[in-house]
Amino acid sequence: MKTSILVVEDDASFGMMMQTWLKKNGYQAVLASCYEQAKIEISSHSFDLILTDLRLPDGDGILLMTWVREKMKSKVPFIVMTGYAEVQTAVSAMKLGAFDYLKKPINPSILEEKIVAALESSEEEMPEAFIPSKKRWVRGSSQAIMKLYKHVELVAPTKFSVLILGESGTGKEYIARMIHDLSQYKDGPFVPVDCGSLSKELAPSELFGHLKGAFTSAVADKKGVFEQAKGGTVFLDEVGNLPYEVQMQLLRALQEQKVRPVGSATDINVDVRILAATNEDLRQAIEEGRFRQDLYHRINEFAIEVPPLRERLEDFDELTEFFIHQANEELGKNVKGITREASDMLKAQRWNGNLRELRNVVRRCVLFADGENIELDDLPVFTSVIKKVTNDGVEDWALRPDHEKDQIVAALKKARGNKTVASKLLQIDRKTLYNKMHLYGIEL
Repeated sequence: MKTSILVVEDDASFGMMMQTWLKKNGYQAVLASCYEQAKIEISSHSFDLILTDLRLPDGDGILLMTWVREKMKSKVPFIVMTGYAEVQTAVSAMKLGAFDYLKKPINPSILEEKIVAALESSEEEMPEAFIPSKKRWVRGSSQAIMKLYKHVELVAPTKFSVLILGESGTGKEYIARMIHDLSQYKDGPFVPVDCGSLSKELAPSELFGHLKGAFTSAVADKKGVFEQAKGGTVFLDEVGNLPYEVQMQLLRALQEQKVRPVGSATDINVDVRILAATNEDLRQAIEEGRFRQDLYHRINEFAIEVPPLRERLEDFDELTEFFIHQANEELGKNVKGITREASDMLKAQRWNGNLRELRNVVRRCVLFADGENIELDDLPVFTSVIKKVTNDGVEDWALRPDHEKDQIVAALKKARGNKTVASKLLQIDRKTLYNKMHLYGIEL
């Protein structure tokens, strides 16, 4: 099935040119000339990617993206196009969840590169196997994971704010949802927040809401995260990415259990459980002046650490079997299992991406498998074999905390600035790469 792309563009000639180019390059392309027409198309068709102009005659690309996320509950990637050189606005769109932006006139080769990267990102960010489902989750029985579950069962019934620690891809959101499901807030909503997308300008509106007319693009009242989660749980994912200016605003809301929407003169009482997660050392961030100590203590009334895959290899076979079953359902395949040789090869890998990486690898293997079982020949060439020479000898590209910045710079140089290639060399996703580039002041 062809990849389906929606182009939202009010300039008829440019829109037709984009649609023609996309079709010539093997995509299925639909053209909408305004905000309302785009909403109709999105409501009646499924799209893999949306290319939208920033300014539309009856709205804008950011409003459309917000509508898709909030009303349609869709994570379809957006690329925002602008002919007004409004780079700051386009960057704000990325912080709200757009994958990337393009300035007009558009270079076809750059457009193709960004489309491919956006579609790859969409595949990586599909609902993960560790998103809770009481009927479809394999718990595992390793000592490390059983210790974790004991801590979850201990803290879930309390009102403690919980800080969930762990590497990327270990399943921190799954653990947060488990705590929510076992808590007194289980009948309320569970609202996750991507803290990395909250800029100091947009955070008050996203977290606390706004009234119509509070600022230029506030065309209607909007409930913030805390009000949406009233009586339930707010999950602050990657809380270490919060801009410093936003941390004070968040601290006040947590302490007082009150929020004030932008443009309002009155506070709203909210009763929510706070769960937060990070793969960063927040104590180091405090020492470096990037994270508030008072906020750290407020969200860290109880800490839980999710073990990486390499520390729970006893669960590897069970997890692999589960992911094979899941991939069979998704891909319409009937793979029975995996050979011992192939399984041993998988277990020998570094798995810096943890469960997320294992799921994606198994999914790919199921797709390529011709027989009943996954064979050695079905396995990908693992990036962990990529090497580079340093003064200390030969070592792989996988990030090490002691010299992350140097490794990122080296990977970007080797990839000639291509962040998709660099992220694969470093065995991290693009979002993590962008966050670390921002952290170390590396030019984006």
